Amino acid sequence: MFRRTFWFTTGVAAGVWATTKVNRKLKQLTPESLARTAGNKAIEAGQRLKDRAVDFALDVRDNMAVREAELGDALGINENPELPAPRRYAAIENRSNPKYVDRTTYSYNRNEDH
Repeated sequence: MFRRTFWFTTGVAAGVWATTKVNRKLKQLTPESLARTAGNKAIEAGQRLKDRAVDFALDVRDNMAVREAELGDALGINENPELPAPRRYAAIENRSNPKYVDRTTYSYNRNEDH
């Protein structure tokens, strides 16, 4: 009698376990779950790509600074601090320049002249 009870209980437990596993797998294969999984993997891949791009940009910037220093030493630019300052261009035109036109007196309303 105990043998039958043991095997019956074992069979019920195996059936419950198998049913649970199958139901979990079916839930993983639903379109919503597959879309969520694909989205998460795409986000992870994008993050990894972004991290690699940032690392690459930092490496390029470091190597660029090293190469710029090498070129400066080779050309003698770093040795002579009396070089003229680089030219700077004004972002806004100079009002004392004769090319400057004061546009505050002109109206931009097209219908005003008609």
